[in-house]
Amino acid sequence: MTAALWQYFLGGVVDGAIFALVAAGFVLIYQVTGIINLAQGEFVMIGGMTAAALTTGGMPVVGAAAIAVVVAATAGGLTYLLAIRPARGGTALTLLFITLGVDVALRGLALFVWGTNPYSLPPFSAGNAIVVFGGALPPQALWVLGTDVLVFAALYLFFRHTRMGTAVRAAVANPPIASTFGIPLRTFAFGSFVVAAAIGGLGGVVITPIPGVQYDAGLTYGLAGFVSAVLGGIDSLPGALLGGFTLGIVEHVAAGLLSPGWDQGIGFFILLLVLVVRPQGLLGRAARRA
Repeated sequence: MTAALWQYFLGGVVDGAIFALVAAGFVLIYQVTGIINLAQGEFVMIGGMTAAALTTGGMPVVGAAAIAVVVAATAGGLTYLLAIRPARGGTALTLLFITLGVDVALRGLALFVWGTNPYSLPPFSAGNAIVVFGGALPPQALWVLGTDVLVFAALYLFFRHTRMGTAVRAAVANPPIASTFGIPLRTFAFGSFVVAAAIGGLGGVVITPIPGVQYDAGLTYGLAGFVSAVLGGIDSLPGALLGGFTLGIVEHVAAGLLSPGWDQGIGFFILLLVLVVRPQGLLGRAARRA
C-alpha cells in the first residue's frame, strides 16, 4: 500500500466513525418504531453548530458540548412529539415524508439562527498529528473514534444486559403482545428519538473541530448515515458500525485516487448496489417489518 493510499484510508476511518454514529441513530429509531428518520443528519448539525456558537461566545468547550447534546436530544424529542406521534397511524411512506419535512424545517431554522457562515471548534487535544505506520491523523480523530467505542458499547450493554433493554427488544419483536402486557411502546418510541438525536449531537460535537460545520451540514451527514445504515443493515447496530466505516473508507479512497467530486457518487452507487444485490444489508436480517 502506497503512502498516499494509506493516508486516504486513515482519512476514511475518521469519516467512517462519524458515519457510523449517524447510522446508529437511523438503526435505533428503525428498530424501535419502524420509521426511517431522514432528519437524523440534522441532529449532527445542531450539535456541532450549538457547541461552536457557544464556544465562540466564550463558554468552555465542555459546557458547550454538554448543552449541545441536550439541545440535539430536545430537538429529537420534539420531532417525535410534534411530528411523528400525531401521525403514528399513517403509512410508512407518510411518516417518511414527515421526517423529510422535519429535515427541511430544521435546516431552515438553523439558517435563520446561525446564518450561512461556517463555525468551528478548537481541537479537544493539543499536539501534533498522530503518526500511524507513516500516515497522519489529527489528534481530534481519537475523540471521534473513542466516541464510537463508547456509544456502541453503551448500546450493546443496554440492549443485552438491562431489564429495560430486554423490554425494548421484546416490544420490537412483537408489538401487539408487548402492548397487551403493558409495555410502554410510545415511551420507547419517544426515547429512541431522544437517544438517537443525542448520539447525533454528540457526533456533531466531536467531528466539528476537524472540518468545521455550517447550517447545511446535516444534509451531507444524513445521506452518508442513511447509506451506511442500509449498507450494514437498517435493523442491525453492528451493521451500522460496519457500514459506516466501509462507506467512509471507500468514499475517501475514491475521492483521493479519482477526484473529490466522486465521493458522494460512489456512496450512491454503493447504496444502489446493496439494494439490488442484498437489500437487507451486510449484517441485516432478510425478514422485514411489515
